[in-house]
Amino acid sequence: MRLPFLALLGPSLVAACAPATGAGPASGTFVAPEPGERHLRNIRQLTFGGNNAESYFSRSGKQLIFQRQERVNAGCDQEYLMNIDGSGMRRISNGQGRTTCGFFYANDSRVLYSSTFQHDSACPTPPDRSHGYVWPLGHLEIYSSRPGGTDLRQLTNNGAYNAETTLSYDGRTIIFTSTRDGDIDLYTMNVDGGDVRRITSRVGYDGGAWFSPDGKQIVWRAAYPQTAADTADYLALLGQRLVRPARVEVWVANADGSNPRQITHLGGANFAPVFTPDGRRIIFSSNYESPRSGAFDLFLINPDGTGLEKVTTHPDFDSFPMFSDDGKHLVWASNRHGSEAGETDLFIADWVE
Repeated sequence: MRLPFLALLGPSLVAACAPATGAGPASGTFVAPEPGERHLRNIRQLTFGGNNAESYFSRSGKQLIFQRQERVNAGCDQEYLMNIDGSGMRRISNGQGRTTCGFFYANDSRVLYSSTFQHDSACPTPPDRSHGYVWPLGHLEIYSSRPGGTDLRQLTNNGAYNAETTLSYDGRTIIFTSTRDGDIDLYTMNVDGGDVRRITSRVGYDGGAWFSPDGKQIVWRAAYPQTAADTADYLALLGQRLVRPARVEVWVANADGSNPRQITHLGGANFAPVFTPDGRRIIFSSNYESPRSGAFDLFLINPDGTGLEKVTTHPDFDSFPMFSDDGKHLVWASNRHGSEAGETDLFIADWVE
């Protein structure tokens, strides 16, 4: 899923949380950009404490949905909403199991997220680290609710891993990652859960996909075994509902999965790619400058793989970027200005071309 990259900074976020209110000043706190962060102006810190990640704009641009662990390395991440100035924070998931991958749809009248609560209301057990750095592929199903958390509807029900969910800009099509057919592939479905279609089939991990604004392309992260030994290792871990994500690159394809092409060849972990609102570039996170570390920065790249440009320069973790629909604001998660080691907060900035 998108979340476990935070485990590079500490244990993954996995236990039930109580509701949170008033996590910081109502209008956020202004912080200075790092040297070289020329695209970011008027940076505001929106959360203060715990681990906060995968924050995505409503279509109106007035709210954010995100996942939150109230204390660093303690408790299970749940789904929250807040206003873009950091005010009005409230939990919308039921506090059971683990949630991830929230998204607005239906003109902000509904939200999506994935949760383990139907399989087990307790927090999932962390993976066995004797395998090295691995992610668990938990029993996650996709749910829909009203923004207040009411009218919960289950969209998948197969006991597999179903997560990493986003929507097309026209609000008609969900794209997500699932293990329902035995591998870790991308699928699309209607917003009511119908017409499920598998759109990737190469052996390996495919995840974190987004549609382009015109709906004609998708961008995602992928890791495909290169040797027989790699394939054997991948399949052995998959049989234990685990995956090793140390090396992932960014790929682009047509919306139906045809004509896939790799656009980064950087090494390290390259993930959380999303198109800019004009569809001309892709912003993503990478630790390629210091592989095997938690030192991630945001980068821009053209869909043909040219024009790589560094956006953030903070020495720790910057990831999970998303632009507002009008392109005026960028929201992302970062370790900058944390009050304790491993703290991940949400930040919003005016975008400067």
